[in-house]
Amino acid sequence: MAALGPLAFAQPWLLLALLALPALWFLLRVTPPAPKTQRFPAIRLLLGLAPKEETPARTPWWLLLLRLTAAALLIVGLSGPVLHPATQLSGSGPLVLVIDNGWAAAKNWSQRMQAAEVTLDRAVREERRVHLLTTATERPDTPLAASDLLRPERARERVRALKPRPWPSDYDAALAAVADLQITGSAHVIWLNDGLQTPGTDALASRLQRLGRVEVMRPRPGNLPLSVLPPSSDGTDLAVPIHRPDTRGPTTRTVVANDERGRLVATAEARFEDGSRDATVRFDLPLELRNRISRVSVEGETTAASVALLDSRWQRRPVGLVTESAQADAQPLLSEVYYLERALNPYAEVTRGGLGALLAQDQAVIVLSDRGALRTDLRTQVRSWVERGGVLLRFAGPRLARELTGPDARDGSGDPLLPVRLRRGGRALSGTMSWGSPPKLAPFDANSPFAGLSVPDDLTIDRQVLAQPALDLGEKTWARLADGTPLVTADQRGDGWVVLVHTTANAQWSNLPLSGLFVQMLRRVVAVGEGIARSSERSPLPPSSVLDGFGALGPAPASVQALSPEALESNTIDPAHPPGLYGLEGQRRAHNLGPAVVDARPLTALPNGISVGGFSAEPERPIGPWLLVAALALLLVDLVLALLLRGLFGPTGGDGMGRRAAGGAAAILLAVTLAPGSAQAQVDSSDDPESYALKATLDTRLGYVVTGNARVDQIAEQGLRGLSRTLSARTSIEPEAPLPVRLNEHPLAFFPLLYWPVTAEQAPLGPKATRKVNAYLANGGTILFDLRDPTPNVNLGGGLSGATQALRQLTRNLDIPPLQPVPPEHVLTKTFYLLNDFPGRYDGGQLWVEDTRAGGGDGDGVASVLVGYNDYAGAWAIDQAGQPRFAVTPGGERQREIAYRVGVNLVMYAMTGNYKADQVHVPAILERLGQ
Repeated sequence: MAALGPLAFAQPWLLLALLALPALWFLLRVTPPAPKTQRFPAIRLLLGLAPKEETPARTPWWLLLLRLTAAALLIVGLSGPVLHPATQLSGSGPLVLVIDNGWAAAKNWSQRMQAAEVTLDRAVREERRVHLLTTATERPDTPLAASDLLRPERARERVRALKPRPWPSDYDAALAAVADLQITGSAHVIWLNDGLQTPGTDALASRLQRLGRVEVMRPRPGNLPLSVLPPSSDGTDLAVPIHRPDTRGPTTRTVVANDERGRLVATAEARFEDGSRDATVRFDLPLELRNRISRVSVEGETTAASVALLDSRWQRRPVGLVTESAQADAQPLLSEVYYLERALNPYAEVTRGGLGALLAQDQAVIVLSDRGALRTDLRTQVRSWVERGGVLLRFAGPRLARELTGPDARDGSGDPLLPVRLRRGGRALSGTMSWGSPPKLAPFDANSPFAGLSVPDDLTIDRQVLAQPALDLGEKTWARLADGTPLVTADQRGDGWVVLVHTTANAQWSNLPLSGLFVQMLRRVVAVGEGIARSSERSPLPPSSVLDGFGALGPAPASVQALSPEALESNTIDPAHPPGLYGLEGQRRAHNLGPAVVDARPLTALPNGISVGGFSAEPERPIGPWLLVAALALLLVDLVLALLLRGLFGPTGGDGMGRRAAGGAAAILLAVTLAPGSAQAQVDSSDDPESYALKATLDTRLGYVVTGNARVDQIAEQGLRGLSRTLSARTSIEPEAPLPVRLNEHPLAFFPLLYWPVTAEQAPLGPKATRKVNAYLANGGTILFDLRDPTPNVNLGGGLSGATQALRQLTRNLDIPPLQPVPPEHVLTKTFYLLNDFPGRYDGGQLWVEDTRAGGGDGDGVASVLVGYNDYAGAWAIDQAGQPRFAVTPGGERQREIAYRVGVNLVMYAMTGNYKADQVHVPAILERLGQ
C-alpha cells in the first residue's frame, strides 16, 4: 500500500492512468457541430455574398473540465484510496496481537476494540496470519495460552467476543504463553496495554521483543481508571477513599451511593489536588439513609475497581445505652457509660436514656451496665423486646454481686434476663490474699462471635461473677478465661439474645475496657443484633453475586469458588474469587477489588526499541466507493449537458444564448452534485409549515419540545432517535427521525407523545403556547415531562431543584390533573414489557402518572401527563455511529436496556391506549385457549 500523507492506496498502480488525462484533454476538445436545418431564400439573395472563414466548434472549457474531473475521480476511486491509513506491518512473520483484558482495560474498552479492528485490517491488507493472546485468565481451571495461527477474519470474531475481566492481568502467565510460541520469521507485535505499570510489564515487553518489532498502544495517563476503597466510619460520616494512578492536574469526580435496588441515596464530589493520588468523599446522612447504602461508585467509571460494595459491617446500628442517673458524667473515668459510649460511637448510633424510653424506640441492641433487678413491668417489656429480635447486653459489677451475697441473695436463676444461673458471691482473681497471678483470657472458640480476634498479652481480669455449672454452660459460653471460667455467656430467647459479660464495663474489675479488644467484642455483639450467625466469621462463604469487568453486579458463574476467611482477609482477587458478595442472606461479606489495586501507577518506562503511542484516533476509512459515486454523478451531468449542446432539448441559437444557458445549467448541476449535504441541509432546515406538516403526517415521528438550551435539545433529539431505532427493531412501530416542536409555531396534534425536557432556565409559557398545550392535552395527547434530576423527590411539591421550580412555572396555567406514582398494576408496567421500575440514565426518582381514578385521562383511560426525574433521553441517546452517548448509573448497560423498555412502553401506551388493562375480553381469550 502506497501512502500519501493521510491518504493511502490499495492499488497504487492504477494511478498511472492519470498520465493519460492530457491525451484525453485533446481528444475531448473537438465536438462536431449538431446538424441543422436552414431555409434558404431565393437564389438571388446569395449573389454577392462573400464567403467567410469558419472554425470548427470545440468543447467548452467548463464541459472539458467536468469530463476530466469525472475521469480523475474514476481512476482514483478504482485505486482503493484509504483515509487515515495505519502504518505497514514490519517483518515477514505473523502478527502477534496482545490484548490486556484485566480490570483496568474496561475504562477504555471501546477504544481498545477499535484499535484491534484497525490492527486486523492491516493484517487483512497484508495477508498476515494472527496469534491472539489475552493477559487475563478467563477461568480458574483454564491456563493462559496464545491462539494458533488464525486468519484475520477468525481473529476478528474472537476479538469481538472478548470482555474485560474484574481481576488483574496475569503477566507471569502471559510471559509463559509467549515463551511457548513458535514463530517463523520476524513477527510484528502489537500490545494493547492497559496503561498501568506492574511488576511483570518489563519482563513481558522484553520477551515480546524477541519475536520482532513491538508496538505498544496505551491510554493517556489522564484517562486511567480510578479505584474506590472500602469506606470507613468517621464519626457519623461515611468516608470513602478514592485513588487515581496519575497525579498531574487537579480534577473533580462525582461519587454516587446506591442501595440494593440501585436507587440513588446520595452524591458527593471527590476533589483531587495537583500532585495528589488520593481524595476522600464524605457522606453525612441520617441513620436510615446511611444504612441503605450497599454500593459506592464513581460516576462515569466502568471498571470493577471503581465500585465498592458494602455489607453489614458498614452499617451504623441503633444502640441504646441505659443511663438512669444524671451523675453518670460527673466522674467519666469511673462511669461504665463513658467506656461503653466511646467504644460504640465509631460504628453505632448511640442513644442514651432510660430503659423505658429506649424500649419505645427502634433499637437493635440495648446495653445495660451493672445494676440490680428490674421492675416487673420493665422486665416483661424487655423480655418481649428480646424475643422479637433485640439483643440485651448486660455487664456485671458490684450491684449484681451484692444481690448474690446479701441477706436476701438469690442465685440468679429467677432472673429471666440473665443467660445463665449465677453462683452466690463473686470471685476475686487478684489481691493480697491471692496465691498466683490472675488467669489470662483464653483464645476464642471457633463457634464464638469473637472467633479470630487476638487476645492482648497484658489483659487481666481481677474480679468476676461466676456462672453456675450446667450441662449447657459450654454451649452458652462465648469467652472464657484460661482456667475455663466463663467470662461472656449468651442465650437465645426467641429471635433475640441475652448476653452477659461477667465483669464490669469500666476499669474497676479488669482492664478489658482499656483495650482495643473491648471495642472489637462490642462490635461483634452488635452485629449479632442484625442476625449474623456466630460461626460466619471463620467458615467459607459461598458466592452470592459478583461484579463483571464493567462493574455491574450479577449472578455468580459456576466457576466461582467459596471464599475462605484467609482469602477474604488477604483480599485475594482472581478468577476463582472475583469481587462481589459472598455468603448467605444475613452473612454476606463484600469482597472488593479496590484495595488490591490501590498501588496502580501509570506506565512510565519500557525497554529501548519499543514504540509507545496512544490508541488510533480514527479508524481507516475507504473512500473509493464515494469517489466512484461522485464520478458517476458527474458523468450523468455530462450526459445532460451534451444533450443540451446538441440541441435535443431545444434550439441553441446562433447568438450563444444556448451555450450560456447550458453553461448556467452546468454550474447549477455541478454545485448540487458537489455539495449535496448543503442542499439537503437547506431542505431539512426549512421551517415551512406545510413541509413540517407533511413530515409529521406522512411518517410516524416522535416529537420533543425545544427548550432553547442547545445541549439539552441535542440530547433530546439523540435520545428520541435512539428510542425510534429501538421501536423499529422490536415493535411494529417504525418511526422516522424525531422532529423538534416549538410550541408557538408548530402544531402539536401530529404527535401521540411529546417528550419535554425541563431546564431551570425555561421561561413560563405565553398565552398562545398555553392554549395550544391545553388543547393538546384535552384532545388525547400525552406529555412526558423529564426533570433530568437524579435526586429522589418524595412528591412533586417537595423538590427544591431548579428544574422542579421551572416545572411549577411552566404548568401554572396548564390543566394538569392529579398525579400519583405509577401503581404496581398500572398499564405502563405491562404495555409491551413487564416492568417493576422506570429507570433512565439515573434510577433515583419516581415516575408520576395521571391518577385516572380521580376522573383524569381521556375516554380510553390514557394519562395525559407523566412526570419523571431520571433523564430518559440521556439513557436513550446515541451518536452518529449508533453508540450510546452517556454512561448509565448505577446499573450500567442492564439499566440502559430497562430504560429502552420504559421508552417502548411509554410509546405503546400513548399509541395503543389501555387495551392491556381491558378485562372484558379475558373470558373469550380463556375460552379460545381451552381454559
